[in-house]
Amino acid sequence: MNRRDFIRTAGGAAGATAAVSASAGTAAASSEGGGGGGGTKPDFGGWLGDANGYDGSVTDKTGNDEVTVRVGTGSQGYGFTPPAVHVDTGTTVKFEWTGEGGSHNVVSQSDSGPLDSGTAVGGSGVQYEYTFEESGIYNYKCVPHESLGMKASIVVGSDYPTVQAGGGGEKEPHEMGVPFQAHYVGLATILMVLVSLIFTFFLLKYGESPHTKGGND
Repeated sequence: MNRRDFIRTAGGAAGATAAVSASAGTAAASSEGGGGGGGTKPDFGGWLGDANGYDGSVTDKTGNDEVTVRVGTGSQGYGFTPPAVHVDTGTTVKFEWTGEGGSHNVVSQSDSGPLDSGTAVGGSGVQYEYTFEESGIYNYKCVPHESLGMKASIVVGSDYPTVQAGGGGEKEPHEMGVPFQAHYVGLATILMVLVSLIFTFFLLKYGESPHTKGGND
């Protein structure tokens, strides 16, 4: 290969490397949710990240005067169903024990929250209810089984904290297997281009012999 063909090939390779890296950067940025779009979703503040039965969705029960949440669900009885539900202001939520998982209670995440069914109890049937008069997000738990993921949330009304859908969710991208962050891809792009240029320089300077076909024209 003569010098001119080699330069053309090396330049094309460097350009292709940059293009691939740039595409990867775009994909990584998209995975991080920084590109906007997709609307918004309730911001649970990470409360549901390890909640039993939570799959990222919120059950819509708006339009109902009464809504039931089952207490003691899942394979071992350490969950609330649904783990996330949206209701209107003025809705009464009834907490119905299933009889599974031992003794449970319903208590707000923070001490200032309104939910408190008292001491954990067993049995079955509706053992606690609360009418939500103000919009917001109400995180709650079963105190004895909080460490086992027995946590849930209720979204009330239309005035509540939100995050961009696809970004700022309950798990960070690296926790869900996204291997590269955008700035890492940018650094990799610069490094690849520099390596290509250095390699081209040394090969052109020292790599040709008088017997190379094509000459240097």
